[in-house]
Amino acid sequence: MLDTLAPAERIAFVLHDLFAVPFDQIAPIVGRTPAAAKKLASRARHRVRGTATAPAAEVARHRAVVEAFLAAARGGDLVALLAVLAPDVVRTADPEALPAGASTVARGARTVATETVGFGRRARHAATALVDGSVGVVVVVHGRLVLALTVQVDGDRIAAYDVIADRHRLARLEVAVLDVELPRPATTSH
Repeated sequence: MLDTLAPAERIAFVLHDLFAVPFDQIAPIVGRTPAAAKKLASRARHRVRGTATAPAAEVARHRAVVEAFLAAARGGDLVALLAVLAPDVVRTADPEALPAGASTVARGARTVATETVGFGRRARHAATALVDGSVGVVVVVHGRLVLALTVQVDGDRIAAYDVIADRHRLARLEVAVLDVELPRPATTSH
């Protein structure tokens, strides 16, 4: 997610929010005034945290469904997967996400759940995230986004999802963390 930031934004954000470096010390590094460095960090913070396209209650409900899906996938739990997938669920995928010759479309809870159990080892690198403003899944390996799932939730089940592995499609996604509070620099009184 930091890769989506401009270099000056990334520097200001990381130095200030993670290492508590004051803006007057960051300013010369990014070639800006302290006020401009503060704005860079603020803009980066907003982009990293992202903005959901749905109300908070709906985001929380969707997140619970997606996390149940991930937990079942990680555990290879076919019964739990069947419980979280709609009976007529549709999974689409970029060919790059699948073994050679596999179909880019899978239909039905049993088919999708069985396939998901087979891909369970990928789920250990997966995390929920905002993907284009909605709750989805990202798979990051060695700091690189390798897969993203855009997920459609209907009620308390997953109705459809798209597995994105094409690097051009991945580059166009807006990805942000969900509800992660970053450490704030300690303030000291003088």
